[in-house]
Amino acid sequence: MTEPGRVRTLQHAVLGPGGVGGLVAAALAHQGQDVTVVVRPEVLDTYPAWLSLDRPDGSCRVSIKRTAAVTRRFDVLWIAVKAAQLDGALSVVRGDGELGAVVPLLNGIDHVGTLRERFGHDRVVPATIAVESERIRPGVIVQRSPFVRLNVSSLGHERLAQTLDTLGQFGFTCRFSEDETTLLWSKLVFLAPLALATTAAGMAIGDVIGQAPWRARFEQCVLEVCAVAVGCHAKVDAAQILAAFQALPPGMRSSMQKDVAAGKAPELDAIAGPILRRAEDFGIDIPATQELVAIVRAGATA
Repeated sequence: MTEPGRVRTLQHAVLGPGGVGGLVAAALAHQGQDVTVVVRPEVLDTYPAWLSLDRPDGSCRVSIKRTAAVTRRFDVLWIAVKAAQLDGALSVVRGDGELGAVVPLLNGIDHVGTLRERFGHDRVVPATIAVESERIRPGVIVQRSPFVRLNVSSLGHERLAQTLDTLGQFGFTCRFSEDETTLLWSKLVFLAPLALATTAAGMAIGDVIGQAPWRARFEQCVLEVCAVAVGCHAKVDAAQILAAFQALPPGMRSSMQKDVAAGKAPELDAIAGPILRRAEDFGIDIPATQELVAIVRAGATA
């Protein structure tokens, strides 16, 4: 039994300790929570038993546990793999009924349905995270943006309130959202134009906004994605989204841009796929978005 006034230590598993998963794992471990990262079996023996995190306001090094499979109870399973890797990653998760909450931090929207088919509707708590963070090498994470914004469905309030308080103490901005549709689309209307424009242009967001032709494509993409989101009954405001971009660090790059630069496949289907498919369903014209997708696809296959 937890002593009055003392925060209970929760058991967290992080599937995908990359830029985002590693950041969450390091933050929780720094705050005294029990954290296990789930890594590929072939790297388990050599994966460090610690995480090093560099942030704009300081650095830390924390101890973590490691495993190649989820075989016991965890209060929270964080899923932070690439969308295309989801099916393979889930093969190492066993004993679904032993998990308290499953919190996906993937890009896109469609993964929520996939996870709920596997784990059940109420166990899966949709969430979004806004941050520029990357893994430099195993166990070494760099947070480049001065902010981390974590939004979580209120479905998980009872199970995750303590965890969000813990992350808030570490410097995350956390909130619960009653509207899952708006929660998920609010991330996508921001992420998709950022990812597509910076990757297509091969430039940071400040340079995209600073060059008229690219700025025109980018702003039109924001308007188009917001129109699709509204068609899905999400409450989003294009003017607010455009204003938010003005406040971003000008050197900010998207993970898609970094993937393409590193010769990796971009998450086009996860990020742009829901927009393209629903625009076709609703009969909404999205020429700027389609143009950016085509440029990214051509560049990734060149």
